[in-house]
Amino acid sequence: MTTIVLASNNQGKLAEFRTLFDGAGLALNIVPQGELGIDDAVEDGLSFVENAIIKARHASRASGLPAVADDSGLVVPVLGNAPGIYSARFAGEHGNDAANNAKLLKELEKFRTGAPIVGKFICVLAMVRHADDPLPIIAQGEWMGEILPELRGENGFGYDPLFYIPALDKTSAELDKAQKNAISHRGQALQVLLERLKAEHKA
Repeated sequence: MTTIVLASNNQGKLAEFRTLFDGAGLALNIVPQGELGIDDAVEDGLSFVENAIIKARHASRASGLPAVADDSGLVVPVLGNAPGIYSARFAGEHGNDAANNAKLLKELEKFRTGAPIVGKFICVLAMVRHADDPLPIIAQGEWMGEILPELRGENGFGYDPLFYIPALDKTSAELDKAQKNAISHRGQALQVLLERLKAEHKA
């Protein structure tokens, strides 16, 4: 079994990765970087792609193992595509979901005129086979929805309780894991990544 380092300690992301990797039949073991004593990388890129590659190379260099990194966030056009790459630290403290959601709601108050506020989740995955891999695998997913004026649902993490999918009449936080993995930005990107890995495995 091949071990791949996940350049994140986010338990929600880890669960989603493991579910999809376990079902792919590729004998891959995902280990979060914290279990290997690896600190977070400095995310000083200007795009989701840049930050994903930075994180993947950092985890691979520190571990000597292949690594995969996720850089994802919520893009809201009426806010000039904020919070974007700063989604996890929108309110100042990295990973404080309650504060980030509260700030997003506050920022959107003046735009609530009756029409739905559109938002889009973006996920970019970067996988490197080694730290200096000249050709990282890049996979991307996008998920359209609306931003509600109040939280709904207990599942998920991040902005999930505010991200509403009209076709399902549910927020991302009201979906079970299987539903979310089938349609989410991260689920889409992971499926692309897994198809690439399967192709490499057969080659």
